[in-house]
Amino acid sequence: MAKRDYYEVLGVSKTATDDEIKKAYRKIAIKYHPDRNPGSKEAEEKFKEAAEAYDVLHDAQKRQQYDQFGFEAPGGGFGGGFNGAGGFSMDDIFSMFGDVFGGHGGGFGGFGGFGGGGQRQKPQYRGADLRIKVTLTLQEIATGTTKKFKVKKDVTCTHCHGTGAENGSGSETCPTC
Repeated sequence: MAKRDYYEVLGVSKTATDDEIKKAYRKIAIKYHPDRNPGSKEAEEKFKEAAEAYDVLHDAQKRQQYDQFGFEAPGGGFGGGFNGAGGFSMDDIFSMFGDVFGGHGGGFGGFGGFGGGGQRQKPQYRGADLRIKVTLTLQEIATGTTKKFKVKKDVTCTHCHGTGAENGSGSETCPTC
């Protein structure tokens, strides 16, 4: 099945503001949310389609690339969908849903803090604090490439739990450390 234009999916114009895009996504997400339509494959697909459209259109850089190249954007394009290599997981969708509605993520068990009050926390993703500089050629950017990285991480010693001293000794050095 051919992908629908993201602006059409959300029912907004190409000149829509961020607030208009957010409002349109919110309306569609409520209408087709799996909790409101249990067992409906059609509603689930529309919910996923809206989440994919919102993910691209609410991000200024992704939106600019989409406006310029459509689904054929460099680096794999947009059309990976939810099952493609560069696609979303349902956790990503519900995290977006919670972000838009002021919740703390979400899931199928309710609307993810729908209309939630209090202090809002930004979701933490594993590896979100990692930064790696990568040098790419224009050819690699245009056609896509795969790079492998080795990442070293500090691990707390299981013997002394990071104190550097033998348990209970106070000053005797841990043999493992």
